[in-house]
Amino acid sequence: MKYSINIPNFGFQNPQEIAKLAREAEDSGWDGFFIWDHVALMGDFNASFLDPWVALSAIAMETSKIKIGTMVTPVPRRRPWKLARETTSLDHLSNGRLILGVGLGTPEYDFTAFGEDFNVKTRAKKLDEGLQILQGLWSGKSFSYEGDFFQIKDVRFTPTPFKDNIPIWVAGTWPSKKPFIRASLYDGVFPISVDWPKVLTPDEITQIIEIIQQNRPQSRHFDVVIAGNTPGDRKKGNQIVKPYEEVGATWWCENINFLRFSDSPNLLLERIRQGPPKLT
Repeated sequence: MKYSINIPNFGFQNPQEIAKLAREAEDSGWDGFFIWDHVALMGDFNASFLDPWVALSAIAMETSKIKIGTMVTPVPRRRPWKLARETTSLDHLSNGRLILGVGLGTPEYDFTAFGEDFNVKTRAKKLDEGLQILQGLWSGKSFSYEGDFFQIKDVRFTPTPFKDNIPIWVAGTWPSKKPFIRASLYDGVFPISVDWPKVLTPDEITQIIEIIQQNRPQSRHFDVVIAGNTPGDRKKGNQIVKPYEEVGATWWCENINFLRFSDSPNLLLERIRQGPPKLT
């Protein structure tokens, strides 16, 4: 089991602030640092937002070992060719440490406030087309694509990813099955309860893994990522995480956000410094 931080891209004025938290996470033994990808959450939500790719660039420069990435990028509201440039640039900047978390995207305001279509079928189609385009452009070969939403004609992108491939983790809400069939085609899955922030149970994770195994032709490594809360006490934290590891989860993604630590932002940093719930 590996352990990471899962933190919003809002509540910060300067990318250096979140980069310093990433450095604290690396120094405290965490294996990854992932940030949300939002533009605006609701009309009256008066918070400062960081662009995730600028923030991740700052994080890449401040760290040297931990994996970094988005959790998750809503591909349906992005131009996939722009995303391809951003991801390969960041992958090289971080020496191959990037993992790309993707999904349909929420909340509705994050789309409709800017004239984007929030229809679930439209978002699903754009996500599937966007992922195909990303992989085509990452290949470094001449690439053309003709989809319902995106068209590309004879384009070749270089450089390719640092290690020839950027892992893609696909998010999905349970109990819907379609997101997990989609995830089976890529490198990992980030399951979320439809009743978020409720955490899925180990039994539910078992059902999700079964769907993925039934639809996954490849034999290469596949990550199962669980987000949740653990205390600073490593023994107690390990008791929370262990049942997920036993059913096949490979990453625990600790929720470090202002929703959890609204009473005292200092507790956010304290929890990072306490380190992951792994026993040595």
